[in-house]
Amino acid sequence: MQLHDLTPPKKSRFSRKRLGCGPGSGLGKTSGRGENGQKSRSGGGVRPGFEGGQTPIYRRLPRRGFSNARYTTVYEVINVCDLAKFKKDTEITADVLANAGLIRNSRDAKLKVLGTGEISVSLTVKADKFSKSAESKITAAGGACELIKKSSADKAAEEKSKKIEEK
Repeated sequence: MQLHDLTPPKKSRFSRKRLGCGPGSGLGKTSGRGENGQKSRSGGGVRPGFEGGQTPIYRRLPRRGFSNARYTTVYEVINVCDLAKFKKDTEITADVLANAGLIRNSRDAKLKVLGTGEISVSLTVKADKFSKSAESKITAAGGACELIKKSSADKAAEEKSKKIEEK
């Protein structure tokens, strides 16, 4: 059997409906849209949630709760077992992990190292956060964990809180 011998299974492919091609086709004149009305027109139909003029459910029910989604910190997560693939005495940063295809976004997101798995290679890992188990496993293997310096906004907030504490 060769590529040109392959055919799709029977009844798996259908020819498209040829609309408006005479009464004999069964899809002439109104082209399967029924008679007059909004739904027979081009672009006809109602928006999602429209209930014919009745107050829709999303307006009848009260709003509830709140969302902090806008203010959450998104971390790119990496496990210790993934770091074990690197050579000895390598400096691991978000850029290195992104180039290796282990994380997606090295520029915007912050990096957190978790302790799943084992590591026997000594590495210097620079990240925004470490879990306790990850930090202990990396240091036990002879490596080092370095926290990335905070942004100027974080530093300003810390200084402000220190001034408040002094008063």
